[in-house]
Amino acid sequence: MSSDSGDGTQVASSQPSGSRRPVHRAESTGNFWQDAREAFKRISIVDDFQRLGEMPCARNSLMSGIASGVGVGVIRIMSAGFLVGSHWAVGTFMIISLGTWTVCQRNIEAERRKLQKVVEEMPKRFIKQKDKTIGESGGS
Repeated sequence: MSSDSGDGTQVASSQPSGSRRPVHRAESTGNFWQDAREAFKRISIVDDFQRLGEMPCARNSLMSGIASGVGVGVIRIMSAGFLVGSHWAVGTFMIISLGTWTVCQRNIEAERRKLQKVVEEMPKRFIKQKDKTIGESGGS
């Protein structure tokens, strides 16, 4: 599934060859500052922004936040001035984006739980059906 590259990273082979992104192991050294330094080395702002559309719920929540922030900001700029309006715009963007992202993540997790439950129940259904067919054919 994945191959070890020797430097503590794994490269996922299930992804297309053009987007081979290293998958880092989450091993702790016990030293907070060394772990924090290693974590900051793994941050790539350019790569994260390029992959923003692939992140679940990110696009919809950011679009909702931007639209509502612009709307509230324009209204507040007309009534209270530029500085106050811009503060309202940024605050509205943050609240709406985080709120819609949280709701979307909760819905995805609920769907994932339902799917897991269906997968767990599937073998039980087949066993029940086999028992019924064996009972009907064996009882005649």
